[in-house]
Amino acid sequence: MAESTTTVNSASISLADLWDPLYDSFDVDLIVKVLAHTAFSPFFTFFIPLFYYFQGARWPEPTLVFTAFFNVAVSIFWFARWCSRLYRNQGNLLFGPGRLDWGDQLVVVTGGSSGIGELVANTLAVRNVNVVVLDVKPIVTENYNITYYECDVSKWEDVERVSKQIVEELGHPTMLINNAGVVQGKAILDLSPEDVQQTFAVNTLAHFWTLKAFLPEMIKQKTGHIINVSSVSGMVGMARLTDYGASKAALINLHESLRYELDHLYDAPGVRTTLLIAGHIMTPLFATVRHPASFFYKFFFPSLMPVDVAKAIIAALDEQHSRVLYMPFYAHFVPLLHMFPSYLRDLAQWVTGCDYAMKDFVKISGRRPEEGPAPAGLEKRAKNF
Repeated sequence: MAESTTTVNSASISLADLWDPLYDSFDVDLIVKVLAHTAFSPFFTFFIPLFYYFQGARWPEPTLVFTAFFNVAVSIFWFARWCSRLYRNQGNLLFGPGRLDWGDQLVVVTGGSSGIGELVANTLAVRNVNVVVLDVKPIVTENYNITYYECDVSKWEDVERVSKQIVEELGHPTMLINNAGVVQGKAILDLSPEDVQQTFAVNTLAHFWTLKAFLPEMIKQKTGHIINVSSVSGMVGMARLTDYGASKAALINLHESLRYELDHLYDAPGVRTTLLIAGHIMTPLFATVRHPASFFYKFFFPSLMPVDVAKAIIAALDEQHSRVLYMPFYAHFVPLLHMFPSYLRDLAQWVTGCDYAMKDFVKISGRRPEEGPAPAGLEKRAKNF
């Protein structure tokens, strides 16, 4: 009897272990992805009215009319979306861009020693792409085609010096991924002048410096790709993120202005620009953020795995199109909050818990010398992200 009980308990534990990863990955983004390839796919919905037709339905029977018009509506939606992408990128309905030759690329990744930047750098290196990592601390890697340069991208003097060294030793970069970031997680009255200066220097000014260093040659060659990593906090305010949100809002505007300057001032539309607007990403930068643990929150407002963000960035480079990436799905609706009545806007803030997520936040990444090291336990937890 005891032996039988032990067997049952072991089976229960195994089932629980199997269920946890499925539970964690089940969210609205997964449902949207499935629906986009089924119920809202032009190809899939094309066969529904055919099915009814071969079952004996004839025009104008309601089932045939509804399914036919639904297919037409879905097809128009995706066609308009695709035309918008082609218009932005001077594309052709019949011919896509040629296959990207990764062997000819030299990719610069700022903040590439940890988090998303590290994943992108190592993934590209596995593809035999030459990658340059700019960071204040070295990247730990075994990939021979990753070259590390110690560089504080928040300082123009550092970026100017290192950029000249890169050109002399490796050549002109063809792709730039502005990924470096820092967050303080303090209320506005608790922010020191040094906190504010660091936030804007890393999250905003660093983009100006890297663009000034590497963009001229891209414009000259009429080709290249720039990816800027921003945040949903740049589109909507949150407590204890005044400096971070403002710096990311400035980055969004920088990105949009850059796109029009490339198109109309420099006559270089072939230099592609991609803006990533992301929600919470599970990286060391936000390792001490606290979100609601309820199923409702995890389902509608999931945190992003760094590997998924890295995949999206590399896919954008592969596609060779200028675009804006919203991750996860709820990020598409964040800009609409400004049009909501105040009570609905406040309800959204309360439901997401965004004004309380940073309540117990402790800064780990990007600590200045005068701030001292992060607590040992938190540092260890951040490394496990």
